[in-house]
Amino acid sequence: MSLVTLVRPGALWPGTAAWLPVFFQWTAHQQNGPPLVQIEQLAARTPAVSVDELLKGFYPSPRFGKVSFASYRPDPKQPSQSAAVKALEGFAGGVGASDGAGLFKRLFAKKDTSRAGMYLDGGFGVGKTHLLASLWHAAPGPKAFGTFVEYTNLVGALSFRKTVEALSNYKLVCIDEFELDDPGDTVLMSRLMRELADAGVKLAATSNTLPGSLGDGRFAAVDFQREIQVLADQFDVIRIDGEDFRHRGLPAAPAPLKNSQLAAQMKAEFDGHTVAQDEFSTLIGHLAGVHPSRYRKLIEGIDGVVWRNVETITEQAVALRFVVLADRLYDKDVPILASGVPFDQLFTDEMMHGGYSKKYYRAVSRLTALAREGQNHEPS
Repeated sequence: MSLVTLVRPGALWPGTAAWLPVFFQWTAHQQNGPPLVQIEQLAARTPAVSVDELLKGFYPSPRFGKVSFASYRPDPKQPSQSAAVKALEGFAGGVGASDGAGLFKRLFAKKDTSRAGMYLDGGFGVGKTHLLASLWHAAPGPKAFGTFVEYTNLVGALSFRKTVEALSNYKLVCIDEFELDDPGDTVLMSRLMRELADAGVKLAATSNTLPGSLGDGRFAAVDFQREIQVLADQFDVIRIDGEDFRHRGLPAAPAPLKNSQLAAQMKAEFDGHTVAQDEFSTLIGHLAGVHPSRYRKLIEGIDGVVWRNVETITEQAVALRFVVLADRLYDKDVPILASGVPFDQLFTDEMMHGGYSKKYYRAVSRLTALAREGQNHEPS
């Protein structure tokens, strides 16, 4: 029996009820007790998110919370990187430039014939997200920053029309990791970008696929060429050259822990923090009932995650949902401890070489980095 259970709060003198148990727990911890870890379950959370909360979530992740054009370090061997900085600095200066102009000026000023957006094209690891976040920080608000998936999820949560109405009030909309994975998304994002551009919203996007080639390898792009071309017509393309992260391969995933090791490792790694501990299969099932737009809220307040019996995901819909969770965990730099299969076996070989391979490689890379952080204290 612990010391806390032997002393009834308030029995010694009035006012001890609030702090006495905490004091004894702290004393036991300081002497020889186990570390204190508050354990929760993601599978027990069903977050509710209002429209305002959804929109407030569209900002750069903590990894890019303080970046700037000045903090970007162009490779001297790649002049396109310095050129991209200069072009984006100029673009940032034009965001909201017509705000407050008088009626006479608006009627007789030279029509702006420039395209609505800037499109950063380049391989992984050349700093596209850094530059996109720098643009977001430099431009006046209101403004939004999110991944392609987050915008499609926003439409799913709000409806297309309400999304257009909400984002039309913004001066700048930044879309990171722009990908088109099916014909429905092609039409959806084409319409959304066109309507935002017509409303005067400036657009900026990153991807490793040129806007005219979006959709290649996933479906018969020729059947949707009109929609894809409308998308491409919204952007001026900035090519950013540099070493492509894809050519470096994935880092080796750390060996999974044994189930018998998880409790001790969790206490050692997350002393004094809040941890979400879940059976992997239970978590996977729970995600099916939580809209991906709520995954950011789902992990709110979590300092680490512990997954028991990770297994290979064999269903495409399940895998794509899990990719979104992986992105949100990586955004918040949440370390992972896990047993079961290593993360480089999380998706089937068919998935890793199919139409969504870029998403799965990114997820494996990010989950591996978080696992290395949790087990080996390596920065992710």
